[in-house]
Amino acid sequence: MGLLDSIGRMLGKKDRESEAVFPYQAGYKASDQPAAPAPAPAAPAAAPSAGSAAPAAFVSLGSMGLGAAEPPKRRQVVQAFATVTTLGAKVESEAPADPSAIRIKAEPQSSGDTCKFLVDRPVFAGRSWFFAGPGVTQGSPLAEKLFAIPELDSVLIDDSTLSVTRKTKDGDWKSLATQIGALIRAQLESSEPAVATSIAEKIPGETEIRDQIQRVIDLEVNPGVAAHSGHISLTAVRGNSVYIKMGGGCQGCSAADLTLKEGIHRSFRSAVPFVGAIYDETDHKAGLNPYFR
Repeated sequence: MGLLDSIGRMLGKKDRESEAVFPYQAGYKASDQPAAPAPAPAAPAAAPSAGSAAPAAFVSLGSMGLGAAEPPKRRQVVQAFATVTTLGAKVESEAPADPSAIRIKAEPQSSGDTCKFLVDRPVFAGRSWFFAGPGVTQGSPLAEKLFAIPELDSVLIDDSTLSVTRKTKDGDWKSLATQIGALIRAQLESSEPAVATSIAEKIPGETEIRDQIQRVIDLEVNPGVAAHSGHISLTAVRGNSVYIKMGGGCQGCSAADLTLKEGIHRSFRSAVPFVGAIYDETDHKAGLNPYFR
């Protein structure tokens, strides 16, 4: 009942903020898009002038509207096609595409405390790893550099995607995304692996991971959520990433995210420490009998 008790104590703290997602480019390069036709007589007011300065290797993101008097629109996508600098060289927006350029896109998540960074090449190929804080980097250079940013709480690397969580949900991600994107780019431009080779060497095969995770579900997780008429199913193991589905009272439950993070994640990582990413594939909108609505 330890899992259930843990979830119950946390239910009163569930955050009910309204959701808004603001994807934008981190380190967005003008060469990421095909050459644009001749510009219209009047350029958009938000675009910076061709001579304006921008952080090295990053586009000037401009105003995203975050914090403005008028609330931002849901699913707003903001892209800036402006002068950027790459390795100290000025590149205009009409520059031809550079096949070797590292492209990174930042997507702040609706939770407010997490931002995904989508990279156009593997960071930890075919594997994932969760860094819970600066004390558990195990010599991984990218994680060590990221945790030098005091606002960051945890980092999940899954192949070519990084999910970075900060210590607070307040504020926008524009400044942090620029710092994080620059560190990712610099790491990939070096010859040093982003994740320590000692981590990759200790990750077992999918069959062993599947067997151990299924044991945790059967002996610990499902007995805990059964009191809420819920159950958890293991749907897939890919590399060392685990995919699950929630059913019964857990499907569509307003406390499902809390159950996942405070219960399932902790149980899995404690019993099977070489598990990397954990994904919930549940269609919560289709839940017919959620325990909490």
